[in-house]
Amino acid sequence: MKITAIETYIAGNPWKNWLFAKVFTDEGLYGVGEGTINYFARTVETSIHELKPLILGLDPFQIEVISQRLVRDVYTEGGQTHMCAVAAIEIACWDIIGKATGQPVYNLMGGRCHEKLRAYANGWYRGPRTPENFHEKAKDVVRRGYTALKFDPFGSNWRVVTPYEFDLSIDIIRAVRDAVGPEVDILVEGHCRFNVPTAVRFAEAMAEFRPAWFEEPVHHLNIPAMVEVARRSPVPIATGESFSSKQQVAELMSYNCVNIFQPEPLNLGGLFATRKICDLVDAHYGVVAPHSAQGPVCSAACVQLNASLPNFYIHEIFDEFNEPWEREIVTNPVEVKDGYIEIPETPGLGIDLNIEEIRKHPYRQENYLPLFRPGWERRRSNG
Repeated sequence: MKITAIETYIAGNPWKNWLFAKVFTDEGLYGVGEGTINYFARTVETSIHELKPLILGLDPFQIEVISQRLVRDVYTEGGQTHMCAVAAIEIACWDIIGKATGQPVYNLMGGRCHEKLRAYANGWYRGPRTPENFHEKAKDVVRRGYTALKFDPFGSNWRVVTPYEFDLSIDIIRAVRDAVGPEVDILVEGHCRFNVPTAVRFAEAMAEFRPAWFEEPVHHLNIPAMVEVARRSPVPIATGESFSSKQQVAELMSYNCVNIFQPEPLNLGGLFATRKICDLVDAHYGVVAPHSAQGPVCSAACVQLNASLPNFYIHEIFDEFNEPWEREIVTNPVEVKDGYIEIPETPGLGIDLNIEEIRKHPYRQENYLPLFRPGWERRRSNG
């Protein structure tokens, strides 16, 4: 079997353009992948087509060779934009392998470790940044059956905050805890906003509400700062979604102070690289909650990955809180029932693209999440 062609498609979701790929073979099989990133959708799409000549004619089963061709051999450090392009191709190859063997991808990565996957809701808190809005929206999430939910209460703050903004952020966390009760996990998202002193102050103030984690309170590339916060915080620190290499992961893991890791399969170049990183985290007695805040193909790929992980913690879900047409652009979208995802048994990823529906939602440059602009929580297009 040989790779013969790659096609790309963009669906213009108002808060993030979703980039998908199809990899075709000479035996009639094709696979689907995703390379979504927050802003540079066209850049990643161009990268896919620039990389394409390096793997045309290769066997899609040769995942390691394909990855080395696309990463090592170009001798360029392209970070997330480069690795998202690689991931779109690599994930599609896994889909092909699953279809060719008649197996779901998780059976090709060690087999299924879980009957179902516990999920946490994200993207549910669209609306004004008030404790009242977060309180009511959180109640709705729990009514849907979720036992965990994540949110960023910090508005557009960056590095330091005023006393008013500090108190408002803590009031929002308090309101969510009051809404969901003591048995539901709340996960607090930091989006790399703060410096060390501010992050530690927030961690100490939110501790009484018992968050399951405080995510990326400082910038992900400042590993010493992340380590310092993790050692001083009374709340567990989670991080890792923004890393684009296993070397970054290895450096953080060497400090033995962060035990909740969130690898993003798209930023890391695909499923096989992420699977190996999850094993590295397991070697350090950590758990993994792979980042899954992109489009529906990434969600399906993360289900396959998470099903194979003995140290899986919890699965991120935006899908239920995205645009309603998301369910129309793919077949067999990931579904959550009573807070859990049923693991499919269909070959490959178990999902396909509806190209006709995707074309109804074209790319728009203003479709991205402006995390440091007031009102970003509303998740509207910036046009």
